[in-house]
Formats: sequence, C-alpha cells, structure tokens
Amino acid sequence: DEPKCCSVLVLKWADRTDSIAFNCSCHYPPRASRMRSPRSFLAAVSGHLAGRQAPAAPGHHSLPVRTLQTLAQREPVRLKKLSAPDTGILELTLERPEVKNAISWELMTRLRGAIHKIEADATAKVVLVASSGPGVFCAGADLKERRHMSSSHVKEYANSLRSTFSYFEALSIPTIAVIEGAALGGGLELALSCDLRICGENATLGLPETGLAIIPGAGGTQRLPRITGRSRAKELIFTGRRCDATEAVLMGLANYCVPAGEAYGKALELAREMTKKGPLGVRMAKKAIDQGMEVADMRSALAVEGECYEQLLHTQDRLEGLAAFADKREPVYTGE
Repeated sequence: DEPKCCSVLVLKWADRTDSIAFNCSCHYPPRASRMRSPRSFLAAVSGHLAGRQAPAAPGHHSLPVRTLQTLAQREPVRLKKLSAPDTGILELTLERPEVKNAISWELMTRLRGAIHKIEADATAKVVLVASSGPGVFCAGADLKERRHMSSSHVKEYANSLRSTFSYFEALSIPTIAVIEGAALGGGLELALSCDLRICGENATLGLPETGLAIIPGAGGTQRLPRITGRSRAKELIFTGRRCDATEAVLMGLANYCVPAGEAYGKALELAREMTKKGPLGVRMAKKAIDQGMEVADMRSALAVEGECYEQLLHTQDRLEGLAAFADKREPVYTGE
C-alpha cells in the first residue's frame, strides 16, 4: 500500500515520552482540507490519555484528562429545556463566544440538528435564541473559514445557511431572538427568521455584506423588507449601515429595546405570557399570519385565516377556554 499521511503528537512527561499518531485517509502530500478538526484531535488525545494517567513533573502542572475531554466535547450550539414553572420554554444558545459566534459549517450543522429536535418535541411552546457570550449575539459568517473555501463551497454554504434559517422560521411555535451586542450579517439574518426580536440598548444590527462586494445570502434581502418596508431595507443593505436598538424599534426591526443585559429577562417574560395561552391557538395564529402574508390578495389571506380557525373548532382546549371563562378561573390547556 502507498504510505498514508498522519499527524503525530509527542507528549513528554517526567518519566517517559508518548507518541500518538493520527492517520487520515489521504495520501502524500497532506492536504489542509482533510486534516482533523481541533475537536476530533482533542477527542483522540483525551481517549489516549484516559487509560494512561501521566505523572506530574516536579514544579509543573499537568493538563488534566477531564480538561481535554471538556474541550473536545464542547458544542457550538446548546439546546436546553427549562423546568417548571417555565415548562415548554426552550433555550437555543450559540456557544462560540471566542469568535463572536461566527457561523461555521459545524455551528450551522448543529443548529439544524437543534431545530429538528425542537420540531419533534410536542411539549415545546416557545424558543428563545440567545448567545452565551456577553456583548455579542452573532457576528455573522465565519470569514476565516470562508477564506479557504472554493466558490462552489461558498455557494453550498450559503444555500445550506439559507435553508437552515427557513427551516427555523417554519417552526410552528413562537421564536424570540435575544440580542445583546452585535447582530450582523448572518447573525441578523438568524434574528430575522425569528418571530420577535428583543434588544438590549447596546445592540447593533446591520447587514454589511455589500462592503464585501456580495449581498445578504441567508434571507436578508427578503425578510428585512417584509419587516421594515422596502425603502428602509434598501437603505440598510445598499449602505451596509448599522443601526442601534432604539432605531431598530422605531423601524419595526425590533419589538423592544431594554437596558443592556436585560433583553433575556424581557424575552422570558413574553415567553411566559405565551405559554399561558392555548398552544394550538398560538400555533394556528402563527400559521395564519405567516401564510396569509405570502398570498397575493386579502381574499386569499382571509381564506387562510378561516382554514386555521376551523382547525381549532373541535379541540378540547377550545372547550376548556370557554369553561374557564364561565367559571372565572385560569384555563388548563393540554394542547388537545
């Protein structure tokens, strides 16, 4: 067989030296595009070390195996279900603060996987989209990663990101973007695919792609004018200008501007209000609004509303709502 390329890690301890080889499937010469990712590399190292605890050299601190395992297992997207009294609320958190949550291939893939889990969860009622890092929501595409992509790979990335955001937008339950700091490019496009946007007063929003001689490619040219109006969207996209949270509220781009650091609290407050309502009613309301806005005329839009209303006529929740009103008590909805 032809020799295969590999990377070798040499670990020098006080009493011995270990060499760990990581073979890949390509032949000489090595190609950067096929090298192992840092995540898989760390996973392999931690796996090797798990069975061979290295003694610490005098005066030195050894790196614990647990640290390597933690680094290897870190995910760029985290999905969490809140417990009572916030049952039904899910948190989708971007977890790449070291690069301002830049959207890499891996983050996009994990995001799509999280959306699939949300879609399959019958208990989910509201999703909050937030950042784990202070001062930034999402700075957009990972431009360092993109520099090494061919034109065909960039096209594939843009198509995948566009479809991922459309998949997220199509969720049947309400979604709320929690924006503290920068939401730029693909980061703002992610927020635009949410139903509501709550901004801290330190938020900065913009689509700067024309400054890179391209256009917003993950829905920005279509969702922004539907939210702010055509003329305002053209101004923001043609100039690449950023706006603050106060201006975002004035133009309808954001629902609320609150003191910095309080956007999550406001989003959670709204989510709690939504979870008290009939879940089927909320889902049908979202469907009626979204689908009605896409048809050509009012008559067709009203027909969409009528179809959604009819789907609720024979539900247990509708009867419970009427009974609770008559009994002057809070309704207990089951989603049936």
